[in-house]
Amino acid sequence: MSGPAAGTVGAATATDVVCLGESMVTFLPSQPGRLADVPSFGRGIGGAESNVACALAAAGHRAAWVGRVGADGFGDHLVETIAGYGVDTSAVRRDAVRPTGIYFRTATDRGTGTHEVAYYRAGSAASAMSPANVPYEDLFAGRILHLSGITAALSGDCLALLRDLTAPRPGRPSVSFDVNHRPRLWRGGDASVLLDLARRCDLVFVGEDEAEEAWGIVGAEAIRAAVPEPAVLVVKRGSAGATVFAPGLRPGPRSPNAGGAGNAPASRSMEGGGAGNAAAGAGSGDTVTVVPALRVDVVAAVGAGDAFAAGFLSATLRGLPVRDRARHGHLMAAAVLTVPGDLTDPPARDHADRLAALDDDAWGRLRLGPGWTAADQAPEEVRTP
Repeated sequence: MSGPAAGTVGAATATDVVCLGESMVTFLPSQPGRLADVPSFGRGIGGAESNVACALAAAGHRAAWVGRVGADGFGDHLVETIAGYGVDTSAVRRDAVRPTGIYFRTATDRGTGTHEVAYYRAGSAASAMSPANVPYEDLFAGRILHLSGITAALSGDCLALLRDLTAPRPGRPSVSFDVNHRPRLWRGGDASVLLDLARRCDLVFVGEDEAEEAWGIVGAEAIRAAVPEPAVLVVKRGSAGATVFAPGLRPGPRSPNAGGAGNAPASRSMEGGGAGNAAAGAGSGDTVTVVPALRVDVVAAVGAGDAFAAGFLSATLRGLPVRDRARHGHLMAAAVLTVPGDLTDPPARDHADRLAALDDDAWGRLRLGPGWTAADQAPEEVRTP
């Protein structure tokens, strides 16, 4: 079954999070330098939504990735690699005509002027996703459906799909949306549609920088004023951390006697309320929680936003208080920032829980470097200045 006629979802679902979007084969340089000078590349995978699915599965959740790939070797590699992380890929569709997207990038930080990325995704299998050919019964099979603004930029059909998936309807799961504004994808297009999509969702992640670039909106409070509907809005502020707007969510650590299920998730629509509740939001009743970022010895600044979303979603599924949701986002991001690629094994859950439970002073003293996720050590033993 595909398209708008998809039925309702039962209260008990087999999947925690379903992620929809394009994944591509990534070619990583063997050495620093211009793409013109790099002699060879190693093969990996990249895709915001599949990154989230892989991170969630590695963290012990039931995650699924839905997308379209070509009937080619690159498509085989993507599906096999993503499934290797424990992600359900059974709803991925193969396109006999269109290819799997690929891209090349340099080894330099994408925030520098010397960073280069060469995409070969025009006309890809994923760009042909539409309400007519994506399996809605699989998309609606989880507690949360995770989407991103990258999909909206791929084609008119993809934008129509996201508009349809974020529309109010019976049985729609809670929708998580990462704005993920990519200026190069919107050349000649209107990125303001990302604001419209965000307002139809239940949990939204957006960076202060991308909100300013895409919408001309400056500052966390102004972003919340422009996006009042989502039950939870996470404004990412780079090295300053994250600001979370969430009515009804406790900002601080939960009581030792509080059970996870009783708090999971505390927002009005992340507890299965779906689209009908997203439209009822109002920022005036928010609890505002500011959670500082960690100090990290960065190896490569790629994939951190996806990892943050996965950490926040993981903690949301577990019913943790809002501060710890953001801290788990920071910790998952730190795991990726300290490796060369977009994906890595997250810290063990008990290790991450110990760090997330630190008091504010100890949290502020943390400094994480390569290899920290494998360290089975007490919080005070984690590297500090």
